Amino acid sequence: MSSPQKLLGQSSAFLETLERVSQVAPLSKPVLIIGERGTGKELIVERLHFLSPRWENVLVKLNCAALPETLLESELFGYEPGAFTGAGKRHAGRFERAHGGTLFLDEIASMSLRLQEKLLRVVEYGEFERVGGEKPLSVDVRVVGAANADLPAMAKRGEFRADLLDRLSFDVITLPPLRFRKSDIPLLAEQFALGMTRELNRAFFAGFSETALEQMQEYGWPGNVRELKNVVERAVYRTAPEDMVFELEFDPFASPWQSVSEQQDGGEIGEDECRKKERRSAAVLREIPQDFKAHIRRHEIAILQHALEQHKYNQRQTAQALGLSYHQLRGYLKKYHLSGKC
Repeated sequence: MSSPQKLLGQSSAFLETLERVSQVAPLSKPVLIIGERGTGKELIVERLHFLSPRWENVLVKLNCAALPETLLESELFGYEPGAFTGAGKRHAGRFERAHGGTLFLDEIASMSLRLQEKLLRVVEYGEFERVGGEKPLSVDVRVVGAANADLPAMAKRGEFRADLLDRLSFDVITLPPLRFRKSDIPLLAEQFALGMTRELNRAFFAGFSETALEQMQEYGWPGNVRELKNVVERAVYRTAPEDMVFELEFDPFASPWQSVSEQQDGGEIGEDECRKKERRSAAVLREIPQDFKAHIRRHEIAILQHALEQHKYNQRQTAQALGLSYHQLRGYLKKYHLSGKC
């Protein structure tokens, strides 16, 4: 199993976010975490909790979008025996379990207006009733909500309670997308690559080529850090242990065997367009060597031999000229049975 993902970065946007988290963590006030998918909202909540005086108590998590309204209500507030069919005994909800600690409500924008009203009462007064119960219960819980939505706009449209939004937004921490953290990409990619290398029980990771690093910097990362992790881990396991990662696959669904009925400009590809594609593919195939691996092998051996000759078989100078570490060069020499000597 790979190591759990940790907060890692050195960009100014990332460090400013961590500073905001550190400032608000000691308080018991509600906080909203806003961010695109894959930006690490749950990791930020964990940092909030463990930097707070509540760190010795429990951090309880609940994804509000994962349950229908009735189940979400009973999970949040618990229920009494006989509250509904199948409720045979008392059930403690997430608020009771989080007493003295922190309750993280992810995807809070998906909560119904009726449940938002009940949530408002707990946030404001620290009181609630179990489903089917009549006795008010008091809890000491810090509520942290997270969303990938424009909550103020939802409040204006009547889709989210404005009074609840006011109560939850003592402070709002908006997480920077990965495309605004360019300098963090190589650092994160290296961490994910090393984690996958350990998972595969390999002795070392040979590194990323300049081409692969450039691809990472140019890509938009709509799935943010989570997508970067998938792309890097996929590339590492598909690459031979002694080789560098030379190219990345961003879309695992892309395939030359996809149906010809794919859409183009909202309509099906016409017969003329299909024929044009076939002619282009045929032209490309005529240029591609029949034995791809053998062609790449010959090309790499030629580059290595030429570089060694140019630097009088000084392996450290050769590695530097090729943008490789000394150990990476030694790995290539071993792979192709090259002595590295004149």
